[in-house]
Amino acid sequence: MFGEILRMAFASLGVNKLRSFLTMSGITIGVFSVIGVMTVVSALRGSIETGLNVLGSNAFQFQKWPSGIHVGGESRRKYELRRNITLAEAQRYQQLMADVTDVVSLELYYWRGPRQVTYQNLKTTPDVTFGGANQYYLTANSYAIEFGRNFSQDDINLGRPVCLIGDDIVTKLFPSENPLGKSVKIAGRVYTVIGTLVKRGTSFGESRDNILLIPTTRYQMDFGTENISVNIATQAPSQELYNDTLDKGITAMRIARGLQAEDENDFELFSNESLIATFAKIANTVSSGAFVISAIALLAAGVGIMNIMLVSVTERTKEIGIRKSIGARQASILTQFLIEAVVISLAGGIAGIVLGVIAGNGLAVMMSAAIIFPWMWAFIGLVVCSGIGVGFGFYPAWKAASLDPIEALRFE
Repeated sequence: MFGEILRMAFASLGVNKLRSFLTMSGITIGVFSVIGVMTVVSALRGSIETGLNVLGSNAFQFQKWPSGIHVGGESRRKYELRRNITLAEAQRYQQLMADVTDVVSLELYYWRGPRQVTYQNLKTTPDVTFGGANQYYLTANSYAIEFGRNFSQDDINLGRPVCLIGDDIVTKLFPSENPLGKSVKIAGRVYTVIGTLVKRGTSFGESRDNILLIPTTRYQMDFGTENISVNIATQAPSQELYNDTLDKGITAMRIARGLQAEDENDFELFSNESLIATFAKIANTVSSGAFVISAIALLAAGVGIMNIMLVSVTERTKEIGIRKSIGARQASILTQFLIEAVVISLAGGIAGIVLGVIAGNGLAVMMSAAIIFPWMWAFIGLVVCSGIGVGFGFYPAWKAASLDPIEALRFE
């Protein structure tokens, strides 16, 4: 009966626990690698729309450097030699786009040493995102005013020493008082707080609320614009006009940069969609690598299962002869040994799935992504493990089932 065959198979595995565990470990490692990678990739894909939503809806951005891609060697040298986007060019672009859209954000970022904000005897961590922006920055980058007001056109025209601060700075410097009208200090300059920003949370472990902005003109007055490249974010009036606005934006940017018709673009363009596509490409590459590593590990584990089952057949030759001599059928012997191979493989697969989900979700939490259980990949893992057990266990099982009972009984 099948139940009896199943009981005998488990009993045989229990006799050699260490050997069964070591054989199972190869399967565990292979399944762990692919499940762990696919868990974290699936978790990141699930939160990609919010995690990579760095720009406002229907927005795109021009800048000197590529975004989201690490460049090194000769590629990095190419971008280092590229001309900076000057504030005058950015303002020229803004003028050219005036009849297309009003929302053109000009952004300059300060990278010279630690960026720490202080107020009286309180201070933030020295990693504040600090830069100059105009009144359209909030709209183009999905921020909103919580208290106070945004920059006005007069703030920009007159270069007033005012600033907007994110929720992290409010929490650290003004835990029990209203920050509006207070003076804070950063990079050796003092600015008056006129507005606070609604909390945005984190994006892949980096806070979007640790930010301080001043008017672009004030930034130019205090720090100059030499060796600083301006980022230009533009928001289309609607999704329907996005492509048309993007085409006109590229043309306007080429005019502002003084490029001829035969010249290639000397600036980078990115949007939320391009960032998502970049992440998807990286994720697919990582997934492919995980598959290759797992395939090698599972192949080695399968060979291990076949080897250990052949050893088991040799050790139990006399037992097989006794069973056959009292009426055990060939199919029963074959089934028992196949069950043993499949149980070893499935046990390793289940352990690999559990460890992979734990490790993958642990990494996902560190990257501020949601916790998930990759049901599809877990199912695929179990099916593959079952296939490995059957595929690599069939020959030893067939060899056991094919033994001649008389010869098996004489085996020493």
